[in-house]
Amino acid sequence: MPISPEQDAAIAELRATPTPTLRATVPALEAMLYHATPVLDHGFVRVVDYMGDDSAVVQAARVSYGRGTKRVSEDAGLIRYLMRHRHSTPFEMCEIKYHVKLPIFVARQWIRHRTANVNEYSARYSVMDREFYIPAPEHLAAQSSDNRQGRGDVLEGAEAEAVLDLLRSDAGRTYDNYTWMLNEDEADPARQGLARELARMNLTLNTYTQWYWKTDLHNLLGFLSLRADSHAQYEIRAYADVMMRSMEAWVPATAAAFRDYRLGAVTFSAAMLAVIKRRLAGEAVDQPSSGLSKREWAEMEAALA
Repeated sequence: MPISPEQDAAIAELRATPTPTLRATVPALEAMLYHATPVLDHGFVRVVDYMGDDSAVVQAARVSYGRGTKRVSEDAGLIRYLMRHRHSTPFEMCEIKYHVKLPIFVARQWIRHRTANVNEYSARYSVMDREFYIPAPEHLAAQSSDNRQGRGDVLEGAEAEAVLDLLRSDAGRTYDNYTWMLNEDEADPARQGLARELARMNLTLNTYTQWYWKTDLHNLLGFLSLRADSHAQYEIRAYADVMMRSMEAWVPATAAAFRDYRLGAVTFSAAMLAVIKRRLAGEAVDQPSSGLSKREWAEMEAALA
């Protein structure tokens, strides 16, 4: 289970003791606060704290002294302007903190976003749980033939079963060896056991870890623009999708503008735009005469399609 009964009890206690505040709060996000949303087979995402709302973005942009200086529709219009013209600092006025449980290999991909404050569960001080990510059959795919970072056809039949058996057996075997090296339960009192910081190196990358991840809204948008994209790896996209829903509850006007101008938008190079203008003028343009490489041409055609 992603959350233990003890953790559920602690969450219930936190939610049962609200704290009065003069700070801006968002009812839709308050309803989500502390709750863990399951992701993958053993993971979760939960919001543990936040600061600011859509009004904070507007307030920073106008450097105003409070709410209510403009109508909501005007606030949304300003947010759309800021998003459309890629302003950043007004969105940096809002922050959010997540507690995330995720496989180590997803964490190593995620940490490439060097724009957050992160504190991860330490296997130097604590023993890792016996929990591993095993893909669902529909996400067990072969290597793509034309994309070194992508997946191709889903594996089926005996090959799929063999892969799943290997993933389970390798993870279980290395974890058993990990606990044997630790000798934490003193199964062999004559053995001192290996230091935790050394024994952890034997664990597989599908072992689950946890961290607190705090970032501002601007950098959250940058994370989601890559990881909530349809081309992102499925496992990290599953987390991004949950975070996207929390952002929509937290800052709905910003989230709507983000979907329009970033997530659902495409970018054309100057050379691509020149080709599109020639086509609009009635000229027949093919790839050899376009000045674009075959890959650029294919990307432009896919975007236009």
